[in-house]
Amino acid sequence: MSLITRDDLIQSIQDSLQYISYYHPADFIRAMGEAYAREESAAARDAMAQILVNSRMCAEGHRPICQDTGIVNVFVSVGMDVRFETDMSFEDMINEGVRRAYALPDNVLRASVLADPTGKRINTKDNTPAVIHTELVVGETVEVRIAAKGGGSEAKSKFVMLNPADSIVDWVLKTVPTMGAGWCPPGMLGIGIGGTSEKAMLLAKRALMDPVDIHELQARGPASRIEELRLELFDKVNGLGIGAQGLGGLTTVLDVKIADYPTHAANLPVAMIPNCAATRHVHFTLDGSGPAELTPPNLDDWPEVTWAAGIGSRKVNLDSITREEIAQWKPGESLLLSGKMLTGRDAAHRRIRDLYAEGESLPGGVDLKGRFIYYVGPVDPVRDEVVGPAGPTTATRMDGFTDFMLEQTGLLGMVGKAERGPVAIDAISKHKAVYLMAVGGAAFLVSKAIRKSRVVAFEDLGMEAIHEFEVEDMPVTVAVDCRGESVHISGPREWRAKIGMIPVEQG
Repeated sequence: MSLITRDDLIQSIQDSLQYISYYHPADFIRAMGEAYAREESAAARDAMAQILVNSRMCAEGHRPICQDTGIVNVFVSVGMDVRFETDMSFEDMINEGVRRAYALPDNVLRASVLADPTGKRINTKDNTPAVIHTELVVGETVEVRIAAKGGGSEAKSKFVMLNPADSIVDWVLKTVPTMGAGWCPPGMLGIGIGGTSEKAMLLAKRALMDPVDIHELQARGPASRIEELRLELFDKVNGLGIGAQGLGGLTTVLDVKIADYPTHAANLPVAMIPNCAATRHVHFTLDGSGPAELTPPNLDDWPEVTWAAGIGSRKVNLDSITREEIAQWKPGESLLLSGKMLTGRDAAHRRIRDLYAEGESLPGGVDLKGRFIYYVGPVDPVRDEVVGPAGPTTATRMDGFTDFMLEQTGLLGMVGKAERGPVAIDAISKHKAVYLMAVGGAAFLVSKAIRKSRVVAFEDLGMEAIHEFEVEDMPVTVAVDCRGESVHISGPREWRAKIGMIPVEQG
């Protein structure tokens, strides 16, 4: 029988969450590097270069890979011969580890968890509680698989109850394009098949913590129907041409993981959950000998990738930008932004709308006329940082506010992550505005372009408060131009056609 102390479990949870905040799994980096080397789409290649450079910067600087430092998911297998020395419940110990990890002064992580989700949506301030799944197994160890799951990828989770004769492949190929790029491809797809509705979702989530090994499977060949299905879906999903950040390209997924479970004769439950370019998870074992020892990866595992802003990019002065200037921009064009912009996410948009509805004026410092707004909730700065990692959030969440914001505030443009939906595109075209895309999964890299930062309104919203950023050469891509043309529509369409003409050994 092994004895595991309260402090060892708490310390292990704290250390693991700090570890995965700045270290990608080595297998994921290897797969991303291989995809980068194969990529033929210039836009997708540039996005992957930013992701890889950002990853190395975070590994070296011990700062978060993404500003969305996730909601904590824990899968624990507790040996039945384990005894805990503690005055706390098992879940309380895990949550204490989460609390300490997210508040560590040297690497503060963003608090993103809100209590009262259908009401006041109050930030818990420490990212607790975690989502914990526990099973009892034979043995005298505690096996922990822990992940920090970003909200953008989690929002694209899908579930369907198929008929037993229905095609899983057809459903996946129909569903993946509806997920857009808010899950920050290239990443992984976890698929759970069987059991019941909730079991299928758990299978999908748990599968995402398995190693990236699709190329090894391709080399040796499938040994089961599940492995055949993995290979078929890997090829066919990449054949959709969605590409990195939805810009069109050869690689949309780095791996497809599948787990199954016996199910009722009348059912075929299927769940699909994506992992984003900020994939973060680690596996450790406690045996009573002390807290987990997590070995830092070798920086030589990162591919030699260089990225520099400026080559072929149009320089833009946000302080003097005009509607006539933005009318010249084309979808897919690279820009470097300099000057002042405001930030704002869901909660800030809602408050602005409510103030207008009540006939009240906006707070001082929130003059949006002729300006750009950045959809971001940054990590708090540490040491001499101006701001912590500050990558974009999923722009479609603001689609319902877009027409109102453009019409009422005089806003000129928006910066966010991934595509815009039809409602937002119509509003952008109607008001002759523009939407720019920054790379999701490059948050630390993006933050280096932010020279000054101050909160100007709604400080009580925490990371969702409105900031004013002063940026210098912040890299973005024109995603929707003032005529309503979207690169997230044209890019994948172009590459879907090209992939059909590329020899199999290249793609």
